[in-house]
Amino acid sequence: MRLANSKEDYNDIADEIYRLREERHKALAEEAGKKGSKQRLEDMEKFINEQSILLEEYDQQLVRRLIEKITVYDDKLTIEFKSGIEIDIEK
Repeated sequence: MRLANSKEDYNDIADEIYRLREERHKALAEEAGKKGSKQRLEDMEKFINEQSILLEEYDQQLVRRLIEKITVYDDKLTIEFKSGIEIDIEK
């Protein structure tokens, strides 16, 4: 009887180890994603700060370099930058 109980305990511990490994993997992947987003944001900020002229009209090249997509809804616009940041503009 004791041997059967210890086998059950072993299975519980093994399941917990696998669960914790999966959580660790997810946490590491999330951290890497955050670092990547931070780097893209820093790159975008650097690019903008390097611009020597005042933007007075629409610049196609600048838009293509900074913006991934714009989604139009009935009540708002969602702008997704290549850095991963999204902003909503209410109409």
